[in-house]
Amino acid sequence: MSDVTAIENFVKKYKTLKEEIAKVIVGQEDVIDQILISIFSGGHSLLIGVPGLAKTLMVNTIAQALGLDFKRIQFTPDLMPSDILGSEILDEDRKFKFIKGPIFANIILADEINRTPPKTQAALLEAMQERAVTVAGHQYKLELPYFVLATQNPIEQEGTYPLPEAQLDRFMFAINLDYPSFQEEVDVVKATTTDVQVSVNSLFTAQEIIDFQNVIRRIPIADNVIEYAVTMVGKTRPNSTAAVDLVKEYVDWGAGPRASQNLILAAKTYAATKGKFSPDAEDIQAVATSILRHRVIKNYKAEAEGVTDEAVIKSLF
Repeated sequence: MSDVTAIENFVKKYKTLKEEIAKVIVGQEDVIDQILISIFSGGHSLLIGVPGLAKTLMVNTIAQALGLDFKRIQFTPDLMPSDILGSEILDEDRKFKFIKGPIFANIILADEINRTPPKTQAALLEAMQERAVTVAGHQYKLELPYFVLATQNPIEQEGTYPLPEAQLDRFMFAINLDYPSFQEEVDVVKATTTDVQVSVNSLFTAQEIIDFQNVIRRIPIADNVIEYAVTMVGKTRPNSTAAVDLVKEYVDWGAGPRASQNLILAAKTYAATKGKFSPDAEDIQAVATSILRHRVIKNYKAEAEGVTDEAVIKSLF
C-alpha cells in the first residue's frame, strides 16, 4: 500500500476513532486530539488539571478504542520503583523469576505523578525514554506501541514533588484540562446517572498503530517549514539574539532541541489527521502551545504580573 493510500486510510480511521471515543467522553475534543496526535507521533503526554475531570475514563476509553492494553498506576508518596517496574522472586525451584509490574502495558496512566518521590518518577521516565526497564541488571523490553499519559494536579497542592525541567522535557505534550462548559456538564450528568452501559469497539491492532506511526514519520516536509519550527524554538531562549521582547522580559529558560523535533513530528501527525500530505507553518502553530508550554520556564516577574504561557508562545508566531 502506498503512503498516499495509507494516509487516506488513516484519515477515515481517525474520524471513526473520534466518533467511538465520543460515545463515552462528552466534549474535550482538543484534549482528545492532542492525546491521539501524541500516540500516533510516538510521544508521551502530561495532563494538567484538577481532580474529577474524568482523566482516567478518557485514557481508558482511548485505550479500548485503539485496541491496546491499559494499566493505571496511582502514584503515592510511599510508592517504590519496584512497585511499578516489577521485581524478582524465588520460585519453587529456587530460581529467580521476574514478576512484571504494571508498567508492562501499551498505555500507562501515571496518575498524580507529582505525588511520588523523584526515585520512583525516574524509574517511570527511564521506561518512557528507553522503551525498556532494568531490574537487577537485566533489561526487559516493553511492547510497542508504548505510551505514557501522566496526570499532574496543580503544584500548589500540599505534598507534591514537582517534576524537574529535564524530566518534563521528555513529555511531547503538556495538555491543560479545563472544566466542561455548562451544556457539556449537563450532557455528562444525563449520560452517567442512568443504568445505560456504553461499550466501545476496538478499531485498531497494535501493529496497525505502529504502521501508521511509521507512515507519519515518512511524510515529507519542506526545509523552510523545519527552519520555521527551529526558529520558533530559538525565539524562546532569552539569551538568543532572536528572542522576542516578551521572552527577554518574562522567561528564565527556553526550549531545547527536543522541542523542535516534537514540533515537526506532531505537525506531521496533525497534518495527516486533516488529510494533508505535507505539513506547513499553520500545522506547526496548531501544535506549538502544548509542545512549548512546559518547556518555556517563566520567571518570578511573569508570575507576579500574571503573564500566561499562552501569551508568551503566541508572541513567537
